[in-house]
Amino acid sequence: MIRENLLEVRNRIGDTCKKVNRCPDEVTLIAVSKTKPIEMLQEAYNEGCRNFGENKVQELVDKYEVMPKDIKWHMIGHLQRNKVKYIVDKVAMIHSVDSLRLAEEISKEALKKNVTVSVLIEVNVAGEETKFGVAPSEVEELLRQVAVLPGIVVKGLMTIAPFVDNPEDNRRYFAALKQLSVDITKKNIDNITMNVLSMGMTGDYTVAIEEGASFVRVGTGIFGERQYVI
Repeated sequence: MIRENLLEVRNRIGDTCKKVNRCPDEVTLIAVSKTKPIEMLQEAYNEGCRNFGENKVQELVDKYEVMPKDIKWHMIGHLQRNKVKYIVDKVAMIHSVDSLRLAEEISKEALKKNVTVSVLIEVNVAGEETKFGVAPSEVEELLRQVAVLPGIVVKGLMTIAPFVDNPEDNRRYFAALKQLSVDITKKNIDNITMNVLSMGMTGDYTVAIEEGASFVRVGTGIFGERQYVI
């Protein structure tokens, strides 16, 4: 199942890139493996997946310990400051930085572990009360504060779009995040790049790619419906 699902997702990424004259190499597929057992991750790994996304720190750490070490782990869920120390030296990127206090904690722990942590600023483009992330109007100020912190480098922006039946409904949010990244790039803030746009999930990743996504986070489309431990 995972092999067939991955083939379909990769083909759709390739077709979408061709449609909008983008190179497929510009889009990184993150296999969102939260709640999934090691056996399923290993199957995805065997099919070439090297980028995996997790929502919970403990689950990421547990999988990090047993999975191959060439995997790039992405923390895509909300990150509590008291959990930062467990993952700063294990993740390729933290997608969910949504406050200066969290960034300061990442910086502090990165210095302790002698690593540089790549992060994305999470933006609540749609303004949903149930979602984390900073408002678009607050992004520049946060970026300027984070830019001076040692051991941390901002690579771009992330958003979690609303759950919708029609992917087209989220196009405006993806386009808005892309425009925000363009506007920030023009400001030439030291230690800040906007090379990464992490947006789009199973239901809408093709629309996100059309609007400039460089990372798409696909879970159900690869692994099937989520499994929750009761």
